[in-house]
Amino acid sequence: MEITLTTPALLFPAISLLLLAYTNRFMALANLIRSLKSRYASAPNQRVYGQIENLRIRLVLIRNMQGFGISSMFGCVFCMFILFAGYNEVGKYVFGLSLLLLMVSLALALREIQISVKALELELNDLEEQTAA
Repeated sequence: MEITLTTPALLFPAISLLLLAYTNRFMALANLIRSLKSRYASAPNQRVYGQIENLRIRLVLIRNMQGFGISSMFGCVFCMFILFAGYNEVGKYVFGLSLLLLMVSLALALREIQISVKALELELNDLEEQTAA
């Protein structure tokens, strides 16, 4: 497989958009945590505390998603530098590593979404229970 200087550059827009989406998820989570914390402080509730614990797990996942995404972008830039220096064989491996890092980031994103959906399902179940009572 022939790899050129432009091959890793093709990932820049995708990784940039992913990092932007991850940051938006982080900011929404941060606002939700602040809101739940004040709600819990005014009226302690085990259900609210459970939600906060769920958000703690999601925060760790988002932090790791961002870390692997940034590492992937760094790998792409490093690959371009290596290719520019003329080390095509090494550049292939560095590019492969950055693709692997991107895959890990996406896998973490999938897991975070699954946890988010489960939390929303619990909220909907709670709403249904309150409506039925």
